[in-house]
Amino acid sequence: MEISDKLIFTALQLAIEAGKAILDIYSTPFDIEYKTDHSPITRADQKAHEIISHGLSSTALPVLSEEGFHTDYETRKNWEYFWLVDPLDGTKEFVSRNGEFTVNIALIYKQQPVFGVVYAPVPGLLYWGSPAGAYRLNVSQNIACSMNYNDIQRFAELLPIQEQRENFIVLGSRSHMNTETIEFINNLQKSYPGLTFSSHGSSLKFCTLAEGKADIYPRFGPTMEWDTAAGHAVAYFAGCYVIQQVNQLPLVYNKPDLVNPDFIAGQKK
Repeated sequence: MEISDKLIFTALQLAIEAGKAILDIYSTPFDIEYKTDHSPITRADQKAHEIISHGLSSTALPVLSEEGFHTDYETRKNWEYFWLVDPLDGTKEFVSRNGEFTVNIALIYKQQPVFGVVYAPVPGLLYWGSPAGAYRLNVSQNIACSMNYNDIQRFAELLPIQEQRENFIVLGSRSHMNTETIEFINNLQKSYPGLTFSSHGSSLKFCTLAEGKADIYPRFGPTMEWDTAAGHAVAYFAGCYVIQQVNQLPLVYNKPDLVNPDFIAGQKK
């Protein structure tokens, strides 16, 4: 199946539409509920899920969303292509109102992301990656919704955006830091004495890598496939690697268990 401009444009539009709905709720008082794993969920997660799942139904491809029905492995192992969605990645950031949350939509083909879009509604930044490359667009005045895909690409910036940096920059999670990560960073510091640590929420870490603004992102601790797939695609198609820590092989998707192993993403040398 060709990853057509129409398919990409559909996902970009849905990410922006879901982002608008999230911002409408973000600007008002909202209730917080908790799932069985004690992670928070809000009306914004559910509204974004409804918009995206309904919109993707036009593609006739299966959808696996964090907030939707989780199809059993016996069924989904036969999926060649499917959408993997986190309607609101970084709900903790949403609840704390720091703006570092995203909408994630990825297209998976045989266990690998072949397209992904990450939209950060607060700064209005849209990132996407496909075999054609990785891009960033500053969404303003509804520009992305009123244009076709070719026009969007004209206004978008190709990633990475080369920047002169003196320090080696390590990315980490704003809400999840543990002993293993601290030890990894301390070991890196032996090779890079001027190392700088920078924390970000949600998939923005992958996007920061894709921009060329950081060097490495180690994640040692549980994440789900929908947390990483879209950002993985953006970083990969910007020239970065995303590998499992234990065996240095690419991070894979549509596993029997949807929990990711520890992984490292970074700039290729």
